[in-house]
Amino acid sequence: MLEAKRRKGLTAHTVVPINRARPLHEEVVDRLRDMIIEGELEIGERLHETSLSETLNVSRTPIREAVKLLATEGLVELLPGRGARVSALSPEGVVELFEVISGLERLAAELAAVRMHARDLDRLKRLHDKMSAHFEAGERHEYFALNHSIHMAIVAAAKNTTLVNTHSALMAKARRGRYTALASDLRWKEAMAEHEALMDAFAKRNGKLAGDILFEHDRRTGETTREILKSAKPSRAG
Repeated sequence: MLEAKRRKGLTAHTVVPINRARPLHEEVVDRLRDMIIEGELEIGERLHETSLSETLNVSRTPIREAVKLLATEGLVELLPGRGARVSALSPEGVVELFEVISGLERLAAELAAVRMHARDLDRLKRLHDKMSAHFEAGERHEYFALNHSIHMAIVAAAKNTTLVNTHSALMAKARRGRYTALASDLRWKEAMAEHEALMDAFAKRNGKLAGDILFEHDRRTGETTREILKSAKPSRAG
């Protein structure tokens, strides 16, 4: 499957060699995660170490370690004695996951609005402006990367280590669902408008408003993802 996509030129990132300026294992994990999240590796598709090592121009060892880590994030299903494949997303599981994340991020926004320093707010504004530019250009990959950074930065600005650690673990599992929601142009536009309103609430240091906006933002993303998954045809990859 992956080799066929490469011949057709359908993959956006897999033909780019790994950037050796970063630790190799980190780069391999990030690249494979993106390939799964953005659908370059489809649900049910087997992960062949040889093919992936050739694609990313690395040995099979970092591929093997990356697959194990991605399994802990719920992106990969390990098959005893038979390798691994991209795991499926459950519509019901997605809803449950976003119910929890929406509650955590509501609390984070409420705390961040009053606890964040001016430099934190300035950084959020810069990230938001860059994300907005990618939205206007229709650049989903770049938009999503900044969107993820913004959500993580908001939680970090809450200055609560327990909250940060709990949220981080769940976001690793939610990233594919959040990217799936971007397949809906309507939801993408709504999400961008919600982020605009969120930044305005932060600028006013209105914690309750910021929390309410982010709560509804997350719940809508979860609901959109559920509807997309329910309407999608089962994948025959594998």
